[in-house]
Amino acid sequence: MTLRIRLSRGGKKKNPYYRIVVAPSSAPRDGRFIETVGNYNPLLEKDNADRIRLNHERIKYWISVGAQPSARVSKFLSKS
Repeated sequence: MTLRIRLSRGGKKKNPYYRIVVAPSSAPRDGRFIETVGNYNPLLEKDNADRIRLNHERIKYWISVGAQPSARVSKFLSKS
């Protein structure tokens, strides 16, 4: 079972909110996941500290187990 660290969309129409989750690669985008490791609110200003929240300890653990971050999550990790 290949694991991915990726975004899962929530919120309302025209008001997106994303959770950063660890999920099997075969699961749908908003489907089942194993653990939430952060969140992302694109509607906040870029300099706002609450725009991206990551649990670095859990992300390091999942990467050590073999989970692959998606392209967008990789950008978030490189910035923090």
